[in-house]
Amino acid sequence: MWLSILMIILAPQQVAGWELFATVDFEIRYIEELGYDVEYPLFDQEIRRKDGNEIEISGHYLPLDYGKDKIILSKLPFASCFFCGGGVGQETIAEIHFASEPRRFIPDEILTIKGRLKLNENDYDHMVFIIEEAELIE
Repeated sequence: MWLSILMIILAPQQVAGWELFATVDFEIRYIEELGYDVEYPLFDQEIRRKDGNEIEISGHYLPLDYGKDKIILSKLPFASCFFCGGGVGQETIAEIHFASEPRRFIPDEILTIKGRLKLNENDYDHMVFIIEEAELIE
């Protein structure tokens, strides 16, 4: 019995997806090396503790060219997504890095993904929320 309790306590805690991302505030900062303003994420201690933990998230596949093992997942359908000016922020998209090349997806297909959360505040070639070593849950 004690072994079971210990395994539950020590097991990586799975965190919620979009709800967690929605807790992050952003501020506009001018980035000298880019030459323009960007929305900079302000990660509090609670979300920083979740960095590196397993996360599960469901969302819409966005048909953006991002490589064979990487995709963008959106909380909203393509017509309302962050990239289309739907009035929503970066908390509604996630960059997914699959552990292995996934099957082909159709635009707006709803996917459920499980992987390790990586918070990104300084690499402007990538999204703020990245899920690494991701697996598709069928």
